[in-house]
Amino acid sequence: MLIAEDNKTNQTVIKTILKKTNCKISIANNGKIARDMYLSCTPDFVLMDISMPEMDGLQATSEIRRLENENALERRPIVALTANAMPGDRERCINAGMDDYLAKPVRKNILYNCLDKWLVGTSA
Repeated sequence: MLIAEDNKTNQTVIKTILKKTNCKISIANNGKIARDMYLSCTPDFVLMDISMPEMDGLQATSEIRRLENENALERRPIVALTANAMPGDRERCINAGMDDYLAKPVRKNILYNCLDKWLVGTSA
């Protein structure tokens, strides 16, 4: 799993929630790093913060989808994370190539439900 999140506290919260899933987690501190890591870590699932430095989550997702197409890779689920849920955010995320949308703060049961929706056998 690739977590693209620039906030250390949010990284820790997400890692703590996911501890019971036994998922291997890679952390990207911004969208540019997430895009670059995507090919090397080949995640089954991506949690993508929307607001990050250097490259935001919408741009990073578009780039990842481009990389998947160019390299004939299987499309992996990318789920948006945002603290400032505004009208139209969900649609912008889906239009950028994301598959789902979660608001922060991340809640354990909601994240597990999302994992169950997109992956098999991961929730605790």
